[in-house]
Amino acid sequence: MGNGLLAARASEGDDDAFAVLVHRHSGPLLALAYRMLGNASDAEEAVQDALISAWRRLPEFRGDATFRTWMYRIVTNKCINVLRGHAPPVPLDVVPEPTAHDASGEPARAAEGEAAAAALARALRELRPAQRACWVLRELHGLSYEEIARVVGESEPTVRGRLFRARRTLVKEMASWR
Repeated sequence: MGNGLLAARASEGDDDAFAVLVHRHSGPLLALAYRMLGNASDAEEAVQDALISAWRRLPEFRGDATFRTWMYRIVTNKCINVLRGHAPPVPLDVVPEPTAHDASGEPARAAEGEAAAAALARALRELRPAQRACWVLRELHGLSYEEIARVVGESEPTVRGRLFRARRTLVKEMASWR
């Protein structure tokens, strides 16, 4: 069953339909929140708050955007509110763990990769929350400019500007890693 139909059924009070939507989207939403906040417990709390908010606001969901985009917007707004309230207590971990490759034979390369990931995490923390949100949604979640504009509630040119400034800042901060 499609997300649109599930959202419509959930907005009419169908708990099972909402449970299916939560199951489908909680993983990506948690990944988004973690990448924005850099702390698992803050990310879980933001997603939990967002899901409660979504449940309460389901009757307002008109389907102008996809359910995924609507939920990304709610989670992003929760994360931005958290970021405005305090700095992330631990470094952001935005670089995935190495896959099947065994780096034990290459300790220098592994250490360099970890140091680069830490440098990127520090650089991301220096971005303004709105820029970080746009960068994470584009570069880590692959959303289009149009989708990001819907998520953050801004125009596409504003999103493009934020991405430009975020990328420029990250390139400057990461110049020593080139």
